[in-house]
Amino acid sequence: MKVDVSTVQSEAGILESNKVLRNTYLLLSMTLLFSAVTAGIAMFLNVPSFGPILTLVGYMALLFLTTKFRNSAAGLLCIFAFTGFMGLTLGPILNLYLHAFANGQQLVMTALGGTGVIFLGLSAYALTTRKDFSFMGGFLMVGILVAFLAGIGALLFSIPALSLAVSAMFILLMSGMILFETSNIIHGGETNYIMATISLYVSIYNLFVSLLQILGIFGGDD
Repeated sequence: MKVDVSTVQSEAGILESNKVLRNTYLLLSMTLLFSAVTAGIAMFLNVPSFGPILTLVGYMALLFLTTKFRNSAAGLLCIFAFTGFMGLTLGPILNLYLHAFANGQQLVMTALGGTGVIFLGLSAYALTTRKDFSFMGGFLMVGILVAFLAGIGALLFSIPALSLAVSAMFILLMSGMILFETSNIIHGGETNYIMATISLYVSIYNLFVSLLQILGIFGGDD
């Protein structure tokens, strides 16, 4: 009996991508839970804001370590250190909204729910249609760079309108990143579940914070 090599390779590729996808979602759920715990600890201890510089330095350093050790068990320790740190930076932000707005709790829950709906909806779309969104890679990278620089400008020059525009840009860009990364896993472009988890986690984190900022501007009660 003649064996179709291309069919075997295709099936092997599908099995491998499914394995990466399963491991990614499992690790993502664990890191999100751990991040929520560290955010809760930061809120309970009333940890002060880390500030943009310390947050960026910690982010880049832990991201570098996670990338360096992505193919070893140390990579798992690094990704939990990374997401734990990001949770700590989120705690002061949540405390700020809870204390600055009379409906702060509602704002946080709405942002959390919105983030969940967007992530689950986009992931389900990518998984169901199995469309290839790799063409978005270059656009997303340029867009994120532009939004990041605009965010720095809004912070330095205290321009509320620019800050609002940056938040809106990040919501669109992070939504695109969820589609891109999920598609990347499905089609075998990303074979390392640690790196896939990092990408999705960062997208979810930025999506949540951006939604919270916009809700605070338009729906916050002093």
